[in-house]
Amino acid sequence: MPAPRDRRAWLSAARNAKMARSPHAFVRGSTEKFYEWLAADTGSAICVGPPVWICGDCHTGNLGPIADTEGNVSIQIRDLDQTVIGNPSFDLIRLGL
Repeated sequence: MPAPRDRRAWLSAARNAKMARSPHAFVRGSTEKFYEWLAADTGSAICVGPPVWICGDCHTGNLGPIADTEGNVSIQIRDLDQTVIGNPSFDLIRLGL
């Protein structure tokens, strides 16, 4: 393990190595970069939807089957730890990546 003063650099290098392994790993590790990119948009390229609850980290790894008590199954977002009120276009763009 790195010394406390070296922890940030060590963790950043570990994250970057994981992200380089596959497109899926890149999307999983680049949430901050994704929202920096969105914040830099002048508003002309992204549709603006009503502010609603969005996943905030929408990608295929966070979609999956959910069943109700009647036995009905649907595909829904299963990972909600980064949910925020925001533009629904953000989730669609991230999912498209």
